[in-house]
Amino acid sequence: MCIRVEHYNNVTPYTMANSNRGFASMDPKKQRDIARKGGKASHEKGTAHEFNSKEAKEAGRKGGKASSGGGRNQSR
Repeated sequence: MCIRVEHYNNVTPYTMANSNRGFASMDPKKQRDIARKGGKASHEKGTAHEFNSKEAKEAGRKGGKASSGGGRNQSR
């Protein structure tokens, strides 16, 4: 059996998994530091969104629905 793998710009599945470029390849501590700085800057600028309880409830409902099918009566 032969499996064909497409290579784009000399990027193989191996190099994609082991690349040291981009946010996802960073050390988790460095990712948190960058995210924290972005959140702090948006709050200082006044453009950060703060959820009220109604919005938080709706976001949780949507997330649960998307991730688990959204019902309590799911067969597993």
